[in-house]
Amino acid sequence: MSLERKAMPQTSQNPVSSVPNLAALLSVQNVGARTKYDIFTGIANPADTGRSFGGQVLGQALMAAGSTVADTQALHSMHAYFLRPGDATAPMVFEVSRQFDGRSFSNRRSEAYQEGEVIFSLNASFQIPQEGPVHAEQFDISSVPAPTEIPDLETTLVGDVPRLTAIKNRPVDFRFVEGPIYTEALAPHTKQHVWLRTKYELPENQLLHRAALAFASDYLLIEPALRSTGQSWSTPDLKAASLDHAMWFYGDFRVDDWLLYVIDSKALGSNRNLSTGSFYNREGKLVASVAQEAMVRISA
Repeated sequence: MSLERKAMPQTSQNPVSSVPNLAALLSVQNVGARTKYDIFTGIANPADTGRSFGGQVLGQALMAAGSTVADTQALHSMHAYFLRPGDATAPMVFEVSRQFDGRSFSNRRSEAYQEGEVIFSLNASFQIPQEGPVHAEQFDISSVPAPTEIPDLETTLVGDVPRLTAIKNRPVDFRFVEGPIYTEALAPHTKQHVWLRTKYELPENQLLHRAALAFASDYLLIEPALRSTGQSWSTPDLKAASLDHAMWFYGDFRVDDWLLYVIDSKALGSNRNLSTGSFYNREGKLVASVAQEAMVRISA
């Protein structure tokens, strides 16, 4: 499973493939401070749906929060709520509140605004790495095909696929062990395994890699709910949206190298789905976990 890295494009758009530069999509600019807040702005990324992608708002909010803590502290957990849909054509404004700074831990609240209304709220915790016992869950990587044995979406998605260009132009390469469900439903089950990595190399910045993983995680967490009912993304009248998002990080990793994303739908009812996910590196070591509740409305 060798990593053939591509050089990162120098602009926010690669003129050849139109794949966005993920580092640019997640970048934020400090535009000053108010009495209680550090203020940042994040660039827009126009989408065919007209709505901001939650993963980008999440990643930018983490980058803003992480910019206000010491370089010695690493992001270890975050809890967020998606409150209102965002306008994908307009930039975000982030207010970061420095809630706590201790000897080992720091906590930040990062809120995203558009047109004066808060659309997203996140709490994040950062810690200075410390010595102590170490344990991490292991996954038997040999139990699933290697990512190089699975066709990419450029190969898999052909013909009349809704939102085909947008899917292919995502900055993350997803390889579905059980197959994608963009056009057709597969045999019902509640779990899926997906290899992922960014399409371009990212700088050596652990905050960026963790924000990039948060960005990538938001694409797929609803899918096990669709799979459990034998539905696909092309199901008529399907309505889905993230409600909240939580992540925990257990050590350094790179998102421009392959990670295995194992996702499970834990409960589906009242038009809400709870999914959990685990990320393993190529040696099968757990590096991060995620949980998300989402609104999922599927016609009976």
